Amino acid sequence: MQTVLFHSTIFGPLKSRRLGNSLGINLMPNDGKLCSFDCLYCEAGYNAQGVGTSGVATRNAVKQQLKRRLEELSAAGEKLDSITFSGNGEPTLHPDFKDIVGDVVRLRNRYFPQAKVTVLSNATMAAKPNVRKALKMVDNNVLKFDSAVAATMLALNRPVSPNVIPEGLLMDLDAYRGKCIIQTMFVRGTHEGRIIDNTTDAEVDALINAYLRLEPTLIQVYTIDRPTPETSLERVPADELQRIARRIEAEGLTVQVNA
Repeated sequence: MQTVLFHSTIFGPLKSRRLGNSLGINLMPNDGKLCSFDCLYCEAGYNAQGVGTSGVATRNAVKQQLKRRLEELSAAGEKLDSITFSGNGEPTLHPDFKDIVGDVVRLRNRYFPQAKVTVLSNATMAAKPNVRKALKMVDNNVLKFDSAVAATMLALNRPVSPNVIPEGLLMDLDAYRGKCIIQTMFVRGTHEGRIIDNTTDAEVDALINAYLRLEPTLIQVYTIDRPTPETSLERVPADELQRIARRIEAEGLTVQVNA
């Protein structure tokens, strides 16, 4: 079974297709995965690997480790484009997420004021008051939305809670209308005999309706770039992603293609 990628709280910087030179923050366990989705394409593997034994990082540990790393990068004259919450699961599940975001913003302002603070989230916690406050503090509030069709989202993202459906997520995301980035992973393949494909005309039409409702500042369209737990998943060709992007742009929306 594919296992977690990140074995530290602070990692990188890494070159990101979407964010440039990005220093990562992993709030989830360093030896396990904790997520409210169990996506077929997750590069950190399936939730079935377990949460490990290390537990989530404490607020103080994140603050001290990030401070030390930013001092090192600043002293070395490194360039930093983003400080990014990512890692082995869903960062907004952390009980001190809002306070940690505040610490990160203050440290960013001190050491790399030109860098963006980015949160990559699956949006399942977006309605919680403290999460909402935190996400409104960051520069790049990047929210996952892979399908507006319930059957596809349930099959592809596999939410841990059976109550998570596209319409519910959209209702939660209404609070971020005009103040978020939406990220959509396009894939096709099969899982347990079921066809998975969010690139069809019907799927794209439903996504466009969702995008128009949320009015994001940017829509990031991308496909798989690394090995996935479900090995049947296929990378969508660059020219097809471009065609999907043109359909979205025709509605007056701004799209970034990361092929």
